Amino acid sequence: MRKSKLMKTAETHTEKARFDTRLSKEQKVIFERAALLGGYRNLSDFVISAVQEKAKMIIKETETILASEKDSKIFFDAIANPGKPNDKLIEAAKQYKDLLSK
Repeated sequence: MRKSKLMKTAETHTEKARFDTRLSKEQKVIFERAALLGGYRNLSDFVISAVQEKAKMIIKETETILASEKDSKIFFDAIANPGKPNDKLIEAAKQYKDLLSK
């Protein structure tokens, strides 16, 4: 699969972007405590790490589900619409029948 120009640019340049959010005081206290206990330099490092980990997990799960759905369609299509047996399969079936008849 070819990579788009945008993906190539993102890989070769580490551009910074700003992300602002509002937290309740309680959330900020909890997040700061977790950052401190986790050994992070600051709250931003903790939040970025946690969000990145969660994002990767969601993407992986979604890709696994999509792949599984695709595999299911291929599998059930093969069952519903089987192809004709080739020479090797015919020979294997014959050998199996011969083995059972002994």
